[in-house]
Amino acid sequence: MLKLKQLILLLFVVILSSCSEYNRVLNKGSLGEKYKMATELYENQKFDKALRLFEMITPAYKGKPQMERIQFMVSQSYMNTKDYANAAYYFERFASNYPKSSKREEALFYAAKCHFLASPKYSVDQTETREALVAFQKYINLYPDSPRMAEANEMVKALQYKLETKAFKIAKQYFDIGYFSSAVVAFDNLTSEFLGTEYREEAYFYKFKSAYELSMRSTFLKKYKRLVAAEKAFEKLKRNYPNSIYLEESQDLLDKVLEEKALILS
Repeated sequence: MLKLKQLILLLFVVILSSCSEYNRVLNKGSLGEKYKMATELYENQKFDKALRLFEMITPAYKGKPQMERIQFMVSQSYMNTKDYANAAYYFERFASNYPKSSKREEALFYAAKCHFLASPKYSVDQTETREALVAFQKYINLYPDSPRMAEANEMVKALQYKLETKAFKIAKQYFDIGYFSSAVVAFDNLTSEFLGTEYREEAYFYKFKSAYELSMRSTFLKKYKRLVAAEKAFEKLKRNYPNSIYLEESQDLLDKVLEEKALILS
């Protein structure tokens, strides 16, 4: 029991001493001491403390050989503290400032990954998601044979799916609230922008259904043209998905479209 108390006391003293030394270097240490301690803290994964010191010494090291290492450690520290916006910014700066660095590929990859990690859920603004896709495209173009390519492609796929989901939900919302003209345009935009989207079959169905609802609610002068558009939307669905789960319901709606056309033409 005595030994355990002594061990705890010793540990407390070490921690207190360590904190005291950190505060001394932080407030009164020389440039060299701050650089040394910042590097040690970084290597011991104490990134928050390391960042405070790096921020203090960075101006003094601009243009010096140590700056390349400092900037990369700063970037990594921000990433490890989950400050992804700052991490992406500093990784991109590193890649720009040191184009011949052996760590440039790594920096560009982590810049894109940090944008990915900062990307929000699909229902809010997707600016960060699009920035992540741009960053990944840059990385893929520069390093097509990178061993990180599989991971990069997986993240790109997840980002694209997020944009597809947002586009689909917006289009579906137009349909649900009865804005059928806007729904037709939105579903068209979805399938044009995201050619391989998982929502494609469903988008074709709801485009047809929107076109159907729009035609049935149209004035006489606009009705025939919209009935033809609805028929074409059905044909597109059937041509691309002949075994679609939506085909039976769509066929029933098409029959009504054809009946209306026949009445107009009679």
